[in-house]
Amino acid sequence: MNPLQALIRARMAEQHWSFADVARRGALPRSTVHHLATNEQPSRPPHPQTLLRLAAGLDLPAERVRVAAAESTAHTVLTLTKDPEIEFLLAAVGRLSQEDRRYVAALVRTLLARRDAGETDKIGV
Repeated sequence: MNPLQALIRARMAEQHWSFADVARRGALPRSTVHHLATNEQPSRPPHPQTLLRLAAGLDLPAERVRVAAAESTAHTVLTLTKDPEIEFLLAAVGRLSQEDRRYVAALVRTLLARRDAGETDKIGV
């Protein structure tokens, strides 16, 4: 059983909730809750909005559900900021095509190099 399955099943047992109860509380399809609770080897974490709704349905902090989902797919969760723009970028980049991700990566490298060059000029190197 993966960490997300364990979290969902433990919370459902603790609260005596069914899949339908969690689905209703989180405004999710029952089939989605069932899938998340029974899919042994997910290939990628669920969509961020699905995780937020699942957290509401389980009455748990969203971060706890997000970490369990990431661990279930061997992904790392970075929680360094609450900046909504960073959250958006992190959530959106996985939905881009491989080619588009390469463009984004190249843009970020260029921006960081430009920033680093500006910082180097300021300290007189």
